[in-house]
Amino acid sequence: MSGPSGGWLAIAGLGPGDEALITPEVTAALAQASDVIGYIPYVARVAPREGLVLHPSDNRVELNRAAHALDLAAQGRRVVVVSSGDPGVFAMASAVFEALEAGATAWRNLDIRVLPGITAMLAASARAGAPLGHDFCAINLSDNLKPWPLIEKRLRLAAEADFAMAFYNPRSKARPEGFARVLEVLRDACGEDRAILFARAVSTPEEDLRVTTLGKAQAEMADMRTMVIVGSSRTRIIDRATRPILYTPRSAS
Repeated sequence: MSGPSGGWLAIAGLGPGDEALITPEVTAALAQASDVIGYIPYVARVAPREGLVLHPSDNRVELNRAAHALDLAAQGRRVVVVSSGDPGVFAMASAVFEALEAGATAWRNLDIRVLPGITAMLAASARAGAPLGHDFCAINLSDNLKPWPLIEKRLRLAAEADFAMAFYNPRSKARPEGFARVLEVLRDACGEDRAILFARAVSTPEEDLRVTTLGKAQAEMADMRTMVIVGSSRTRIIDRATRPILYTPRSAS
């Protein structure tokens, strides 16, 4: 893995939290890297070693981070840009390619690879059972990069299409009222009996899973470390003495 300068750039997913869920491909890239770039808590997941330079940065400088990574690779460095989960799902892969498109022409000759990871949506679904067992969609509820009316439109259309829905970034400290509005929209579109999963910090020691219904759901059940999955009309809850199983049958009828 190398480009004309001898450098390369890997955009890697570190998975949801547990080191056992990092793929061997990503582990190998990190072992070869000269530089690791990413959001502060994600870079903190990479063990320091001799010859490795860590470049942690704030979460609001994605394009600057991406350009820095491309520039280092062009200088012959072996660069890994890290994201949690999968780098192509609301993460750094898109930012790198946006910087690539707008940047120096020479960057287009770099060896650039996207190394997939287990995203929170799939980790949460697996912990709960199989709520994404039939057609589903993923929506980022943050309104940092898109306006609330667009979020609401997509929520209502996804509910009308009867998708199961996986929500990233449901409730920030800066805008806690946003998720309460999301629940209101979903209750109006789906009814109060629809199953909903709150899966916080999946695969970490702080993991907490709650399966309930939209009628009983409260905005305070979610924060930015919570993956929220709302079932379709077909999604079922299997009650057990231990944690219930949430699943969506593969049959569409």
